[in-house]
Amino acid sequence: MRTKLLGILLLLSAAMSARQLSWEWWPTGIRDSVPAGGDTLRYDGHVYAVASRGRFAPFWLQSNTLGDISSSPYSGNMSAGIYKTAQHPERWWDYDFALQATLRLQSRIAGSAFGIQQRVAAGYLNMAYAHVRLYLFDLTVGIKPMIYETQDTLLSAGSLLFSGNSHPLPRITIGIDHYVPFPGCYGYFELKGGITHAWLTDKVYMRGSYLHHKWAAVRFGGRLPVNISYEFHHAAQWGGVSPVYGDIGSGWTDFLHVLMAQGGGVMRNDQANAQGNHVGSQQLMLTGKGRGWEVSAYWQNFFEDNFAMLGLGQNRTDGLWGISLKQSRWPFIEGVTIEYINTTDQSGPWHDRDGLCYAGNDQYYQNSVFRNGWNTYYRSIGTPFITSPLYNADGTIYTLNSRVRVHHVGVRGNIYGYRYRVLVSHARNYGNDNTSRQLLSSNVAWMVEINKHVERAWGLDFGLKLAGDAGSQWGNTFGAQLTVSKRGIITQW
Repeated sequence: MRTKLLGILLLLSAAMSARQLSWEWWPTGIRDSVPAGGDTLRYDGHVYAVASRGRFAPFWLQSNTLGDISSSPYSGNMSAGIYKTAQHPERWWDYDFALQATLRLQSRIAGSAFGIQQRVAAGYLNMAYAHVRLYLFDLTVGIKPMIYETQDTLLSAGSLLFSGNSHPLPRITIGIDHYVPFPGCYGYFELKGGITHAWLTDKVYMRGSYLHHKWAAVRFGGRLPVNISYEFHHAAQWGGVSPVYGDIGSGWTDFLHVLMAQGGGVMRNDQANAQGNHVGSQQLMLTGKGRGWEVSAYWQNFFEDNFAMLGLGQNRTDGLWGISLKQSRWPFIEGVTIEYINTTDQSGPWHDRDGLCYAGNDQYYQNSVFRNGWNTYYRSIGTPFITSPLYNADGTIYTLNSRVRVHHVGVRGNIYGYRYRVLVSHARNYGNDNTSRQLLSSNVAWMVEINKHVERAWGLDFGLKLAGDAGSQWGNTFGAQLTVSKRGIITQW
């Protein structure tokens, strides 16, 4: 009976997939002749105003905003930009660019020792980049966010390596940005990957240091209703001048050591292990899709010492687990994301003890040479739930809370033209001491966002965010953000 039932299910699956099968040898989607034109140059402008109660603005008002919203309880932004999106995936070449500048006004944070947090007025570039695609290969130069996660970026808590929590870095990236089919596999095996050289410009601790990042990903399934994908990311902070060790090596030989994660440099520890502060992550995702819907289940981890394939290493219990649903047939609920994050194991409590090396006590986002760790401009580059140094009451630049357990839910949709988004997160914090299981603090962070386009009001977009925190981590806070935006077309050709 079981054999017959299995046979029937296989026949039904084959019948459902037959219509979607593609037998083109290399389905790149690029055509030899494409009509000219169809490009658009656009503009946008935004005005933000934030007012809140508490020492800091609520967690979900300022987190995962590319560092654009201040942590101060009172702040305002004015930004303007021009941009052109890539609009011709079927053409053998395409390009896009963006330039966006912001002026920020903010209140001072009581007791803050950070210079950047004390500036009442500041101006900066959110984005300033150009990107060109030649056939399947991409080149990006300039200030552009480094977000490579494949989950719903509007609802997710953010990936463990690059979450969009910190300000974008100037960089050069060469590679394949989006999945492309491998020749001869008829579109059912795809890959992407690339390499990035970025400049760490915050000068919080190091001067003139760099960020190296390379990644590779594969996906199986193509046009079938079920796909499975795997991504691997390796990153490192390296080079520059340390106030303690001096010049730690920024030449081509040093870059090759970092590229291959080999020992080198001027310090004995880097020579014995690997030059620079190396981190990485991997993600496994299973996606099912149908007419007007898509559901994904994914797992992601973070490692600082030895890489182990698919979570077989010492820190196997650490990671991010998530389920994401997207659908377009009923607009009231367009997406739902549920995630769980655990970073409390960190390869065990001991790095070395009694003459033995256990390679544990990883203390994520920290490093003895790069004292500010996996942070830039006092914000964590990875998940914002590993607490950013900007919250440190004593003014230190270190990550003081890397062991967390988080439950997170996000929902978004459109109710009669009112686009909404809801985020709710419960975080439990255990500090950095891997020998202790003591709960040090907790926080419930929530946010409700509503956006509405009003054509009669000069085509403006109005947005309102209400957010707050409740718990022992930052106390009870409440705040609001009002946004007025204008977007339009400058010219078309």
